[in-house]
Amino acid sequence: MSLLKSAATVSGLTLVSRVTGVIRDMLIARIFGASAETDAFYVAFRLPNMLRRLFAEGAFQQAFVPMLADVKAREDGTDRTFIDHVFTVLALAVFAASVLGVLVAPLLVWAIASGLSSDPEAFDLATALTRFMFPYIAFMALTALAASVLNTWKRFAIPAATPVLLNLSFIGCTLWLAPRLEEPIWALAVAVIVGGVLQLGTQYLALCRLGIVIRPAGLKASLGDTDVRRVLKLMVPALFGVGVAQLSILINTNIASHLGHGAVTWLNFADRLMEFPTALLGVALGTVLLPGLSSAYAKGDMARYNTLLDRGLRLVMLVGIPAAVGLWLTSEALVSFLFQGRNFTPYDVSQTALAVVGYSVGLIGLIALKIVAPAFYARKDIRTPVKVAFWSLVVVQLVNLVSVPLFSHAGLALSVGVGSVFNAGTLLVILRRRGIYQPLAGWTKALGRILLATVVMGVALAWGQTFVTWTTMPWMMRSGGVLGMVAAAAVIYFGLMFTMGWRLSELRSGRSD
Repeated sequence: MSLLKSAATVSGLTLVSRVTGVIRDMLIARIFGASAETDAFYVAFRLPNMLRRLFAEGAFQQAFVPMLADVKAREDGTDRTFIDHVFTVLALAVFAASVLGVLVAPLLVWAIASGLSSDPEAFDLATALTRFMFPYIAFMALTALAASVLNTWKRFAIPAATPVLLNLSFIGCTLWLAPRLEEPIWALAVAVIVGGVLQLGTQYLALCRLGIVIRPAGLKASLGDTDVRRVLKLMVPALFGVGVAQLSILINTNIASHLGHGAVTWLNFADRLMEFPTALLGVALGTVLLPGLSSAYAKGDMARYNTLLDRGLRLVMLVGIPAAVGLWLTSEALVSFLFQGRNFTPYDVSQTALAVVGYSVGLIGLIALKIVAPAFYARKDIRTPVKVAFWSLVVVQLVNLVSVPLFSHAGLALSVGVGSVFNAGTLLVILRRRGIYQPLAGWTKALGRILLATVVMGVALAWGQTFVTWTTMPWMMRSGGVLGMVAAAAVIYFGLMFTMGWRLSELRSGRSD
C-alpha cells in the first residue's frame, strides 16, 4: 500500500474522529462553559491521559512496534507468543499504576494544578474525578497494544476509527446523562470510562478476526522472554523522552491553574482545535511510517527508509505551513463558530483564540515531530529523541519566563509551539549530520511554491475579515462565513500550487510496506 494511500486512510478516519471530537467539545462548551468545574474535569482527565501517553501510546509503542516488526520478520511463529508475553507484563503494570493513582489522587492533583488549592471545592472535585477516571489508563494501554499489532499487520483502519467511540460516549453522556445528575460534570467522567471500554473491546475483536487471540501468560515466562526484555530495555529511555514532554505539559497546566478560572479550559479547547491538522497529518503519517521505517531498517533497505522519510517530510510542509498560517489568521472565527454559545461567552472566545495563535506558531514543529521521531525509533535509537526532548523542555520553560508575564495563558501555548519547533528541527539536523537522511531532489522548488501560495492565501484571509466581527453574528451566518472562508483558502492555496506545476503524483512514490 502506498504511503499516501495509507496515510489518507488513517487521515480520513482520523477526520471522522476529529469531527465527532469537535461536536463533543461544542456541546461541552455550550453546556458547561469555562468554569471552575470544567477546569477541575480537564485537570483530572489530564492525569490518566498523561500516563496513557507516557506508558501506552508513547514509550510502549516506540519500543514495541520496532521489536514486533523484527520478531514478525523471523517468520518462525514466535510473534504470537511475544505478543502474549508483552500483554501480560503491560496489563500488570498498568493495573498497579491505576491502583496507585486512585490512592494518591490528592497529591497528583496538587502536583499538576496547585492553583486549584485556593478553591477547596474545585480541588476536591478534581480529586474525586481523578479517582473515578484513573482506571482509564488500563483500558487505553491495552488498546495501544492492540493498535500496535494491527498497525504492524497493516490494518490501519480500526485503530484510527476507535477514538470515535470515546467521542460518541462523551456526546451521549453530555446530552442524556448530564441533565439527570445533581452534579452534571460527572457525566463527562462516566463518558471517559465507557469510551475506554468500547475502544478496547473493538480493538480486541479486530485482533480476533485476524486470528490473533491474546492470552495472559505466566509473569515469570513473560519476563524471561529475551524479546520482552529488549522491549523493556528500549522503554527505559523512551519513558524519559515521553516523560519530558509530559512534564512540560504538567508544568504548564500548573502555571495555568494560577491564572484564574477558565485558563485551563481555554487552553484545552485551543489544543483540541490544533489537534485537527496535527492528527490528520502528523499522527496519521507517524502511524503509517513507524512500521514501514522499522521494516525497511530491519531488512537493510536504507534507500526505502530514506524515501519514506523524505515523502513524509514533504507532506508535512505541503499541509503544515498553510495550516499554521490559516489557523493563526482564522483563530477567532474558528473558535467562535465551534464553541461560542449559552455558557461560552465572546470573552471566552477571545481568550481561546489567543491560545490558538500561540499554538499555531509551533504547528509545523508539532506535525514534523511525528515524522522525524519515528525515524529514530525505527532504528531502536530512543536515546537521541530523549536528549533533544529534555532540551526542548528547557526551551519551553525559558520562553515561559518571558511569554507568560506578557501574554498570560496564551504565553503557555506560545512556549509549547516554540519548544516543538526546536525539538523537531534539532532531530532533523541530527538525521542530516549523521547521514541517516538525505533529501531527495526538488526540495527548493517545492518549498518555493508552498511559501508563495501560502502568502497569497494569507493575504486573502486577512483581507476577507477586515470588517467582520465574528462574535456578534448569528450562528448560522457565522458558520456559513467560516466554512466559506476555509473552503476559499483551500481553493486559493491548492489552485496556486497546481498552477505552479505541483501534482499529487509527486507524493505517490512513497510506499509503507
